[in-house]
Amino acid sequence: MFSVCTVLAPSILINEIMEATIRNTQFAALAIGATARHMGITATELHNRLKRHGLVQRLLLDCYDTLHTESIDGVVWNVEQALKNWDMKEGGQR
Repeated sequence: MFSVCTVLAPSILINEIMEATIRNTQFAALAIGATARHMGITATELHNRLKRHGLVQRLLLDCYDTLHTESIDGVVWNVEQALKNWDMKEGGQR
């Protein structure tokens, strides 16, 4: 026989994971939009450049806990610097 805790625990965990995923995705969209505006390019163009270097995942999503505590200007600066460094390293757009 299952207890209420056994039945509800997986669903509570799934809800927490879904909420974190939504929060991280919203943050990434905000960061991409703000950075694109600052750079004078479209959000789609910036997203594609970030994705090419794996920076959507490695910077915006994986570093959410650190980046979301910064000002939007700080986030924009971090995204621009990371993109600049990866573009130079891989010989892409500068």
